[in-house]
Amino acid sequence: MKLRHWERIAGRGLDFTELGFGTAMIGNLYQPISDDEAHATLEAAWDTGCRYFDTAPLYGLGLAETRLNRFLRGKNRDDYILSTKVGRYLEVCPPEERSGIGKFFETPIRREVYDYTHDGVMRSIDQSLERLGVDRIDILFAHDLDIFNHGSQEALQERLDAFMASGYAALLSLRDQGVITAFGAGINEWEPAQWLAEHGDFDLFLLAGRYTLLEQEALDTFLPLCTERGIGIVLGGPYNSGVLATGPVKGAHFNYDLAPQNVLDKVARIEAVCQKHGVRLIEAALRFPLNHDAVVSVIPGGASVRQVEDNQAILSADIPDALWTDLKSEGLLRSDAPTP
Repeated sequence: MKLRHWERIAGRGLDFTELGFGTAMIGNLYQPISDDEAHATLEAAWDTGCRYFDTAPLYGLGLAETRLNRFLRGKNRDDYILSTKVGRYLEVCPPEERSGIGKFFETPIRREVYDYTHDGVMRSIDQSLERLGVDRIDILFAHDLDIFNHGSQEALQERLDAFMASGYAALLSLRDQGVITAFGAGINEWEPAQWLAEHGDFDLFLLAGRYTLLEQEALDTFLPLCTERGIGIVLGGPYNSGVLATGPVKGAHFNYDLAPQNVLDKVARIEAVCQKHGVRLIEAALRFPLNHDAVVSVIPGGASVRQVEDNQAILSADIPDALWTDLKSEGLLRSDAPTP
C-alpha cells in the first residue's frame, strides 16, 4: 500500500498508509460483532498493508481500544501509527445511564464525560493507554469540537474556549516533550477546525466527511490554510455516511440522516458519469480526497474481513483522468478541486 510522508516539524514525520482503519465499527457501532470477528477484521486490515489505526474512547465506550490491545500486542510498535482522542473520558455508571444506547451495542457500562480541560485531557490519555496496552500514542485528536455534538454555535464556542484555555496546553506540552508526535482535532465540520488552526499550533485534523465528491466547501479557506501551514488531513467518512457507497437508493444516508432528494439527484448524475468511464461510484468517492496534497490518509473503517478487503480493492481501482474532467465540466465537481 502506498505511503504518504507527513512532516510539519523537522524530524517528527509520520508515514501514513493511504488507507487507514477507523475503529468505530469494531466498537460495535450500529451492530455488535464478536471479539474474534473484530480481531480477524483488524488482521485483515494489516494484511492489506494498512499501518494506520485510529480509535477513540467513545467507540464502544472503550471497547474499540480494548480490542486494539489484543491485536497490537504482537506487533512491533514502530511498524504502525496509532491515534486516539481526548475531550471526553469514561466513568462507571448505572446501566440505565450508559452512553450511546441505540448507537453502540454490547459495550461496557460506562458513560462519557465531556472534559476539554488539562486534567480531563490527561485523564483521558491515561485511560486510553491502559485500554490500548501500549506505551505511547502517536497522535491525539481533541474529539467532537463541533456543532453536531454540542448543538449550537454558542455551546460550541464555550467548548472551544475551554479547550484552548486549558486542554490545548496539555497537548502542546506533550508534543514539545516528544511524548506524542502530533496533535489536532477530530471534527465533523471544517469551520471549527479552521477556527482552531487560526488560534493554535495544530498538526493534523481528522475531518469526518466535509471534503468529498458531494462537499468541497472546505476548498474556500480551510484547505488552503492547511496547505500553507503544512497541516495534514485524515479524511473520515468519504462516503458521506453511505450515499456515495450505495448510490441514490431508497433509504440511503447522507451525513447521518436520510439523504434528501436533491442529494440523491446529484449522486445519480455523478454515478452516471462514473459509469460512462467504467468506474464505480464508490471507487471515485474513496479516491477523490486523496487527490488533495493535504490529505494524508482516508479511513473508511470496516466491520468485517470482507469490508476491509473490499476497501483495498476499491482504492486500487484504475480511474481515468477524464472522469474528473467530465465531473468538472458538468458542474458536479468544483473546478478548483485538485485532480490528477
